[in-house]
Amino acid sequence: MAVSPESFPPRKRRPSANCFVAPNLSDRNLLKSLLLLSSEISTLQPLLFLLKRNTSSIIRKSKLLSVLFEEILGRDFTYSNDSNTSRGGHVTGFPPSAVLCFDELYIVLQRMKTLLEDCRNCSKMWLLMQIDVFCNVFHELTLELSTLLDILPSKKLKLNDDVQELLILITKQCSEKLAYVDPKDRHLRSQVVEMLDRIEREIVPDQCKLAEIFEKLTLRDSTSCRDEIELLEEEIQSQTDEKAKSDIIALIGFVRYAKCVLYGGSTPRTNSRRRRAAEAAADVNVPADFRCPISLDLMRDPVVVSTGQTYDRSSITLWFESGHTTCPKTGQTLTHTDLIPNSALKNLIAMWCREQKIPFESTEMNVKSNSVVTNKTALEATRMTVSFLVNKLKASQVVESANRLVHELRVLAKTDSDSRACIAEAAALPLMVKLLGSEYPSLQVNAVTTILNLSILEANKTRIMETDGVLNGVIEVLRSGATWEAKGNAAATIFSLSGVPAYKKRLARKTRVVKGLMDLACEGPTNSKRDALVAILNLAGDREAVGKLIEGGVVEMVAEIMDGLPEEAVTILEVVVKKGGLVAVAAAYPLIKKLAIVLTDGTDRARESAAATLVNMCRKGGSEMVAELAGVQGIERVIWEIMGMGTGRGRRKAATLLRVLRRWAAGLDAEVASGAYSDVNMNTSTRIVLPG
Repeated sequence: MAVSPESFPPRKRRPSANCFVAPNLSDRNLLKSLLLLSSEISTLQPLLFLLKRNTSSIIRKSKLLSVLFEEILGRDFTYSNDSNTSRGGHVTGFPPSAVLCFDELYIVLQRMKTLLEDCRNCSKMWLLMQIDVFCNVFHELTLELSTLLDILPSKKLKLNDDVQELLILITKQCSEKLAYVDPKDRHLRSQVVEMLDRIEREIVPDQCKLAEIFEKLTLRDSTSCRDEIELLEEEIQSQTDEKAKSDIIALIGFVRYAKCVLYGGSTPRTNSRRRRAAEAAADVNVPADFRCPISLDLMRDPVVVSTGQTYDRSSITLWFESGHTTCPKTGQTLTHTDLIPNSALKNLIAMWCREQKIPFESTEMNVKSNSVVTNKTALEATRMTVSFLVNKLKASQVVESANRLVHELRVLAKTDSDSRACIAEAAALPLMVKLLGSEYPSLQVNAVTTILNLSILEANKTRIMETDGVLNGVIEVLRSGATWEAKGNAAATIFSLSGVPAYKKRLARKTRVVKGLMDLACEGPTNSKRDALVAILNLAGDREAVGKLIEGGVVEMVAEIMDGLPEEAVTILEVVVKKGGLVAVAAAYPLIKKLAIVLTDGTDRARESAAATLVNMCRKGGSEMVAELAGVQGIERVIWEIMGMGTGRGRRKAATLLRVLRRWAAGLDAEVASGAYSDVNMNTSTRIVLPG
């Protein structure tokens, strides 16, 4: 079989029985708490799709217990015993043995309530595959309840005949010797397992039987299926066994396939947690150390690579998947690709998010699901889903229908490498070309974002660059897209494609690409600006590309955005000056005073980049550059401050900058002009003629 029920270990999300404790209350208050807890359980509704009898039985017993507790509370007990002690400052009126029973009953009722809530809130598919485990837990709790009622000292409590009969009734209802599993539930589970097995053997499921299964599980529309997928993704976090994780992914593929086949494509949620979190983060000034150097977004799961640099796990993982083996920030070759969680920084980010009222959701869940080796069932389910969506899209004549189908492909392309490969192999890229030019904004966004997600896979980069019309379509969206989101995702696609050195050169030679990125960086909203800036920064890593960027106005763009996004602007300028030679230095000359302001008021990371930029400019530009910097009031004090309190690299660059200024002041301009401190081999000693 593709998935066996035994392969799923018990859930670990809920606390164990030992984690539940009785409250430290006086006897009567404890009894009141028991009444309140049993009343809360009795108001819950039994499940209607699975475990119907088990949940109904627990709720019914809780109702009877609430009557029992109410009757006991209504009586005035004056139990008297020398060994009787006070509890919580009150003198007990109940026998000690009864009090001990009440404590244990409270714990059992807590566990019952938790179990009912867990069954209601967990994945239905998971609940079905775990049906035996859940039934056993219900049975164990019932037996514990029976034992406690048996030893409850009813005579010492002086219960009247009616209450005694009620107690006997509850005890009898708890006397089942074996856990009850509904035959209908078992049969439904067998149907699901059989269907998963057929999918593994590449047999397309019967749509009528598929509909019957999902109807019984009350998964009756796209929204409920989408919720089910999210719950299954959460379930992966609870597992430590790789086989169990892989089997859960098979269930995710199964539900995703059924959702598309039975209910068609769906549109994005406007109130999703991730969307709310992204919008909230975009509205505040995120500390520089909390932003990923790759995406420039708030990090949700910071990790450290072998060079000691920290990145968001999702961003650096995509960097590795794109074929890179270097550190994005330093350019050093990584000794290994292991990622070490930066727990201290993650905790600081979480605290900051709480203070700013920004939802903080780790990406660790998605990474874990992606890290599992996909099993055959999951892969075949993905292929069937892609085939269905692509065929439907080819035949679609209605914009709304096409939009839903493309959105499904967009979501699927974001999940894992297998999905990206399946979509590209199904010839989905040519279908995206005509949709990139759609006059419907939502359809255009979905199409360009699908291409962006597909580009994460290295093999797909070649397909995108070589498939007729795709690259030109993306560039056109970058330049004249209907929304900023579409333009931003087009810029992100350029960034992804430029991860391949040959494509980086090819893209930088296209004037439309450079112009589109510059315009977006200057005019777009913050998120879109950052998409463009990341792409520009990546292109600037190539010396030939830097020349094209300078011709396209990258220095002027940096000057325009430096007040609003100083860290990003200075980072780009540092790379341009380092790679661009004398032309870049001359172009950056008017920005010396702006860089000095960043040295004074910027973040540690921005000050580090500003210092490095000024060192390169002074080394390559000669005494005129140094004189301009020396003319900034208080510049030496600022440099001393960085030397004492900046980052490690920032302190080193500040020390070099101070030596350059001191030599210039001592009249040693010749050494400055000839690059006496430079670690860059200059091909010319020509002095720059600076603008007046």
